Amino acid sequence: MERPYGARYGEPPETELELLVHGVGGTTPEKMLGDPRTVRVTGDDTAAVFRRAVDTGAALDGSGAGGEAGREPRSGPVREAYVWCNLTSGDGSRALWLLLLPFMVVNLAHWMRPAAPGRPRVVRLYGLLVRLSALTLTVLLVAAACEVALDLVAWQCAGVQDCVRRHSWLGFLSPAAGGWWSAPGRRLALAAALPVTLTGLLWYLSRRTWRAYESHRPLPSAPDPAGDGHEPVGSGPGPAGGGAGSGGAESPGDDAGSAVHGSALVRPGFWYGRRLVARLRAAHTAAGLLTVTGAVTTPAVRFDHRSGGPAVLDVLGLLLAAALLAGAAAVVAVVCRRGRSERRPDQRLDRHLVRRLPLAALALLLLALVYAGWSRPGWRSTGRLPGDPSFGALMLAQGVLVVALAAVAGYLHRRRPDPRAAMRGLGGPAVALLACALGGVISGGVAQRVSDWLDGTRALLTGPPVLLTWQASVIPPLLATLLLLAAGLALHTARLARAERDRVRREHPGEPEDPSRTRAIAHARAMATLTDRAPLVVAVLTAATLVLGSVALAGALVTRKTPDGAAHHTHHLVRAVAETSQALGSWLVGLGFLLFVTWGRRAYKDASARRTIGILWDVGTFWPRAAHPFAPPCYAERAVPDLTWRMATWTRRTGGRLVLSGHSQGSVLAAAAAWQLPPSVRGRVALLTYGSPLERLYGRWFPAHFGPPALAALHHDIDCWRNLHRRTDPIGGPVRGPDDTCPDVDHEPLRDPLVYGRTPDHPLPAPILGHSDYQSDPAFTQERARLLTRLRPELPGQRPETEPGPPGEAAGPPA
Repeated sequence: MERPYGARYGEPPETELELLVHGVGGTTPEKMLGDPRTVRVTGDDTAAVFRRAVDTGAALDGSGAGGEAGREPRSGPVREAYVWCNLTSGDGSRALWLLLLPFMVVNLAHWMRPAAPGRPRVVRLYGLLVRLSALTLTVLLVAAACEVALDLVAWQCAGVQDCVRRHSWLGFLSPAAGGWWSAPGRRLALAAALPVTLTGLLWYLSRRTWRAYESHRPLPSAPDPAGDGHEPVGSGPGPAGGGAGSGGAESPGDDAGSAVHGSALVRPGFWYGRRLVARLRAAHTAAGLLTVTGAVTTPAVRFDHRSGGPAVLDVLGLLLAAALLAGAAAVVAVVCRRGRSERRPDQRLDRHLVRRLPLAALALLLLALVYAGWSRPGWRSTGRLPGDPSFGALMLAQGVLVVALAAVAGYLHRRRPDPRAAMRGLGGPAVALLACALGGVISGGVAQRVSDWLDGTRALLTGPPVLLTWQASVIPPLLATLLLLAAGLALHTARLARAERDRVRREHPGEPEDPSRTRAIAHARAMATLTDRAPLVVAVLTAATLVLGSVALAGALVTRKTPDGAAHHTHHLVRAVAETSQALGSWLVGLGFLLFVTWGRRAYKDASARRTIGILWDVGTFWPRAAHPFAPPCYAERAVPDLTWRMATWTRRTGGRLVLSGHSQGSVLAAAAAWQLPPSVRGRVALLTYGSPLERLYGRWFPAHFGPPALAALHHDIDCWRNLHRRTDPIGGPVRGPDDTCPDVDHEPLRDPLVYGRTPDHPLPAPILGHSDYQSDPAFTQERARLLTRLRPELPGQRPETEPGPPGEAAGPPA
């Protein structure tokens, strides 16, 4: 229940407010505000703003009668907590998001491109290549479901009597039973229910989250709450089009606008991707249905096209194949046609396209099911399902797209080199490759596990396509490479920790040395630097994946045998390595699949496990769904409008000063919200970030949006900004402007621990805090007070309560 507060109870008007935004993993308003009695003042069960009960005017007994009885004196600003953790770790359905992990990773690649002022066409090409790579992942996932249901179960196992005996529930499909469903085409038509259901589930999850996340409209840009109009730099008049950071296809001048301001996050439509997600959802749903259509149709077409086959069915099969190709071309055209619209919130939905494209694909699938189920005397299912080379073609297409993406990203980076950019601007292509590899491993793992379950002896069935076996076989050498890299990083960290011990001793002259204490502090600092080695880890992982994936593809296409079969007549050492890699890879894939299922099942039932998964989504789903509509939803499209509306309405009604205080991922949300504020509101808002990954992670991996020019522009927009960090923090770090253009932003590194040894004020050893509990440091309170003081000279007079608010917002006390 929401509670009123403020002048409604005869209190003096509020002039200072601190709006707290928590980081990854979530928390409770009680912990954020340090008070067990909190009241939700605005919001819902998903995301809301809370205050201490004593700050709302409610009586301590909860009656809501108000008054001053029992009220504690307040020092400092009124504190509010914005709690958004349920956006990523809410009910049990969040466990299903584990299925969407490859989609989330490829969506990140869209936002990781280098900055590219004056190169809008190249930027659009980059976005196009990422969207096509995302489309191949949808096809791969549905093709894996077809491999399990249509090939392994309906085509192979149901067609072999010994396999049917092991699985009696397939008896009605067996040719020996002579039933209506025993015909190969009808078995395939029935088995198609699984991949169709999977496609429908993905469509449902995407639509459900689209209505809950992408439908929140941002703060109106004109007129702003102060009435002076809001026209962000770089977002002036022009066609509604994809932004400089979006790879959109509608506005060739967007990139120039971004170059002026520094980041596309300032644009009014950046956090409103409703139209693009709807278009992509229609295209990917149609792609999934067309994939099932192809898997059902191909075997029947091949049988009918043989010499002496039925002429009518042959013609119908060719017509279906032509329609299938036309549908695939339409899907690709829709994916290529339009990128993001960022210059203004785009309210259009392309309703005809969104409805007709999936319905047309569904109609074609129904025709294919009827065609495949037609009676064909003499048709028998032997070997693998025709069409299994499609996995090789799909993997080859993904490789070509990733290489082209790397070429485009390298060109953009060379046009404006950024020494801080991860992997010299190749982070996006690397992540896209890892997404494709992850999709391949999941697909191969599921197919291999089902094959082993159906035929434990591996003597009855032909098994899954050999490419999937090759992919599993390269996992052991990939893990060996990563183990060597981990050993090297461990040695480097140990050397760094030894060097840090001398620095720790120098920082505490005159104090009795405690060797174990010194080692603990030095170890914490050395471990915190591992974050800066992430580009090396990703680079090695990507290079190994590219090389081993190429070997797997070449081996499968050239030999058309599994690795142990291909090495059968080679040297005994080569044969031993091939057999060991294949067996170990199959075991590792099976173990990974079981862990995946177990984790998902536990997350469905256990809220704490969902919060663990939520940490992954907190980092991966900050960005809008610009490449893949089936990725987990972007929580920032709800959180950023929440924060901007709250700040704009409070400053208008009170004329007060506001400190936006963000920790960890909350600092990224705070920066994004600050960019969206009208200029008149920005002058009354200060930004306090601590444990912030703005430069250390986002600036390096997303240089087009958080690189040095973007952070310098943020400092220009929010002049009152301070950043706190520690050397022991593995996530947060300093915010560096280009050529030290932001010297006043960073506080010197905070002491951690606060004291080295035991003192009268700290008789027990102070903890090493690392990334947590920044508010316990005295510097936090001091910097917050200084920010409020810096805001004071430019503070405008308080506005009357009757002043009209932003469009759609009624005047009156805050709610």
